[in-house]
Parts: sequence; structure tokens; C-alpha cells
Amino acid sequence: MPTSVANVVAKSATGIGQFEPMPANVGEAERIVSAVGGAALLGFGLSCRGLLGVLLPVAGGALILRGITGTCGGYAALGLNTNKSRSERTGVEATAGHKLVESVTVNASPEETFRFWRRLDNLPKFMSHLKEVRTIDQKRSHWVAQAPLGMSVAWDAEIINEEAGRLIAWRSLPGSDVDTAGSVHFRRAAGGRGTVVDVELKYDPPAGKLGAWAANLFGEAPEQQVRDDLRRFRTLMEAGAIAAPTRR
Repeated sequence: MPTSVANVVAKSATGIGQFEPMPANVGEAERIVSAVGGAALLGFGLSCRGLLGVLLPVAGGALILRGITGTCGGYAALGLNTNKSRSERTGVEATAGHKLVESVTVNASPEETFRFWRRLDNLPKFMSHLKEVRTIDQKRSHWVAQAPLGMSVAWDAEIINEEAGRLIAWRSLPGSDVDTAGSVHFRRAAGGRGTVVDVELKYDPPAGKLGAWAANLFGEAPEQQVRDDLRRFRTLMEAGAIAAPTRR
């Protein structure tokens, strides 16, 4: 946002002509999602009655302002700043983002489940948010995913650790729309009955915590998505057939 406009916003909000505007601390991708998400919340809130009819437009307006100005008071209070080149980052920072862990037991061997997962172009068959995974070489791949509010995000990833039949670990590469890192472990279930698949995922969504809150409001919570994806994976491995993932 131009400095002159930021000054007007700051002066209007505080009434102090000498107020120095907050430096931009929100990355470009976050600003786009904030503005789009804020507009959606504002429109939806204006159609609601009661408390939601008050709260949602306020939240939507705050998101729109966040997108326009590129500033976030919450980030400033926490010392966070995503307004920097992704080339400086290699995956999700330890102090940022969200983490989730989910597991499923599959009636197939660790070797079978590993081989299926390692063919990365198989992942959109059971992961509802994925549009495409394209292999670039032995380590690198290109991912395209459906984001909240009908948007798409893309990133390149690299495999950073691999043990045949046991482990696949990855992280996103610099220049990606989102920072993500994670791993999937394949371990033999108790009694030798199938395989326990443990997925650990850490990600920094384009709109930070506000974006995650908006996604939850529209029924796109990542934790539930991963649980549903793993259930589809189990069905696919055990029955060899699967219903097409529902695209949001």
C-alpha cells in the first residue's frame, strides 16, 4: 500500500496526525488471501442476522484492511514478519505455522503402502485438496492444491529423507506459495496385522492464523481433511477402489 494511503488509514484510526504507520509485515500471498477472504466474510455477514451479522462484517473488514495495508497488529505483537523473500526460508520456521499429526491402520504391508505413497502422482487419488502432483526428478516435485474460497496454491517440494518401506520426509522449496514440511512413517502394526501410517505435517498457510480461522468457518479444517484423506487411502489400499475425493 502506498505510504500516503497508509498514513490516512493510521490517522483516521487514531486521530493523531504525526502517527507513524506500521511497517508492512504480511507477505504478498497472505495479503491476497486476506483481501479475498475478508470480502467473502463481509458479504456473508451482511446476509446474517443477530450477533453473526455484527461480528462477521467486522472480521471481514479487518481482513480486507490487512490485505490492503500489508500490516497485522497480531504479527507485530508476536514479532512475526512474513513480508520477506521466500528464498530466505527452507520449509516452515520452528516458531511459525500449524502442526498436525494423524494416523491410520491399513491392512497392507509397509512395503506396499510405502511404494504406493512414494509414487507421488498417486496422492491426488485420495487427498481431496490436491489437484496435481507432478514429479520433476527423483527428489523434487510440483504440487497444486485447492485453497479455501476457491483459490489455488502451488509449490515445489523436495524429499529430504527416505527409507524404503519406512519413511518419506519432505519440505517445500523457496519461492512456494506456502511453506510446508512433513513426514509419513510406515510401521508394522501389532501382531503383524497391517501397517500403521503416521502422518506429521507442519505448514504456514498464506493468511496465517486468520486464514486458518476463515477456513474453519467455511468447513475446510485441515485436520479433518487429513483424517478424511487417510480413510480414503485405507480404502484404496484395501479394496483397490475409491470414490473420487470431493473438491471444495
